Amino acid sequence: MSERQPIDDEPVEYGREDVSVLVVGAGAAGARAAIELAQRGVDDVLVLGKRGHGDAHTTWARGGINGALGTHDPEDSPAIHAADTLNEGHFVNDPAKVETVTAQMPERLRELDEWGMEYSRTEDGGIDQRFFGAQSFRRTAFAGDHTGESMLNALVDRAQELSVPYRENVMITKLVSDGDTAYGAVGYDMDTGKFVLFNAGTVVLAAGGHAAVYGRHTSRDDENNGDGAALAFDAGASLMDMEFMQFHPTGMAVDESDPEWEPWSGRLVTEAVRGEGGRLFNAEGERFMERYSPDQMELDARDVVARAIAQEVAEGRGTENGGVYLDISHRDADFIRERLPRMYERFQDLGVDMAAEAVEVAPTSHYGMGGVAVDDSGETDVDGLFAIGETMAGVHGANRLGGNSLAETVAYGVVAGERIVDRVDGPGSVPDDLRESLVEPHLRDLRAMADRDGDHDVDAVLADLRELMWDHAGILRDESSLREGLARLADVRERAGDLRVGPVTSESFEFAVDLGFMTVATEAVLRGALEREESRGAHHRTDFPDRDVDWRRNVYFEAADVGGMALRTEPVDEPSEAVQAALDEGHELDYHQLE
Repeated sequence: MSERQPIDDEPVEYGREDVSVLVVGAGAAGARAAIELAQRGVDDVLVLGKRGHGDAHTTWARGGINGALGTHDPEDSPAIHAADTLNEGHFVNDPAKVETVTAQMPERLRELDEWGMEYSRTEDGGIDQRFFGAQSFRRTAFAGDHTGESMLNALVDRAQELSVPYRENVMITKLVSDGDTAYGAVGYDMDTGKFVLFNAGTVVLAAGGHAAVYGRHTSRDDENNGDGAALAFDAGASLMDMEFMQFHPTGMAVDESDPEWEPWSGRLVTEAVRGEGGRLFNAEGERFMERYSPDQMELDARDVVARAIAQEVAEGRGTENGGVYLDISHRDADFIRERLPRMYERFQDLGVDMAAEAVEVAPTSHYGMGGVAVDDSGETDVDGLFAIGETMAGVHGANRLGGNSLAETVAYGVVAGERIVDRVDGPGSVPDDLRESLVEPHLRDLRAMADRDGDHDVDAVLADLRELMWDHAGILRDESSLREGLARLADVRERAGDLRVGPVTSESFEFAVDLGFMTVATEAVLRGALEREESRGAHHRTDFPDRDVDWRRNVYFEAADVGGMALRTEPVDEPSEAVQAALDEGHELDYHQLE
């Protein structure tokens, strides 16, 4: 259906689609939610992806997915998994959400197996599990070092078996909401440039995170730009704990003047390399983790290892490319090729043999622990709006365990799906007043942005935004630097209002839309980091270097009455008796059993 409304003497044209449940994002979280709905008899679902079917950021998750199966360590349990998660989240996780994920995961892992996920196997054919940083037992199931790809393939195959409707190359630019209730979403077809209004009874944001707001990051440049957080905030939902950004210890450190290597700057060298025994050395040949974490060594939590590397580099013991060396050459070459096939192939293609020499690594922006504030079922404080996967907050606290991100996607895909089934009541309908006051003005703004001949290049403004985040909200933070970052952000916003932009189908148009999302996410990160006057997990304030017991609180971000962003804090709930008992037992990885 096509509708035309007059704008002076120019009409605005857009298509309209009616659907009961609109899922924004086609990665693991969105796919699993849609599968749950389809399995429960809800067939009026539409999944939207910005890329081709199966080409979601989930495929970049390599190391593994956690669940207390006990393949090798039968003493493991969901309660101990929850205890590890809370411990490494520095106890600002939402305990109920943590327990929801850990309790679900053994079943979710077996379910993926039934759907054809190509797990690596034990000798007797079971789902193999490996050590991962800061986890007490071997609970990280994996498919070589391409776990996310194998997992998404299984989910896509299952969704296709259930005939789940899917549209690719569609970008959502605004949710239709009056601040209390969500009625749908507006976006455009990235191939044709046509605008679309989706009338939806329920909207599920499964749009990923915001790690790509930093200059060196593990995401593609067109992914993880804060779409989900910004869309939800604009619709009236609250954000939470945006200050907690995880810097993965081992991104690729490369000579950025070399055109062969430059595209790989910051790209992930999976934690599985360390999980399989990889060792870190500084430029002087010292195995420096002995200084920072003599018990857990390279398999301490990601925040600990990332800060250790940053400290080595800052004190002059880094490599020429600003990193350190990761060496797994003491392992047998066949073992490396079997357990880390994609990593081995990547470096081999670049002329480096991981079985014979070390590779250079440095911390890189990897994951936002914060996101949209939701209840135990994934619903926001806007009725009918859900957020799941990396878009939501609450599971990971101040620091995420490797392997818990994929776990969260499938666990909350199920949980949200179960809740949405109870509320499905046919396609939504956007009220006429919202169509006139919100939808059509937004479409006019989009149309005006296309083919604009402004003074500023989109790529250059994006690069400046990412640079300011690395400079002012990186691994080490302090008040003056954060305030300077906010001042630089104001300048970026001013320039973002006068961009040179191509047609709706162009990359520059997409990135101009992304820039709007990114400024919301970056403001929240900067303001949250300024508000939290302590160091906890991935958030390290050099002017407040200690963890403060009085700061065991979550920071919430809400729209201020006069525009902008208002912050408040709330204390964190206590874990259940079973999880507290697991915490009291003091389970901890003994790294040296890998030696």
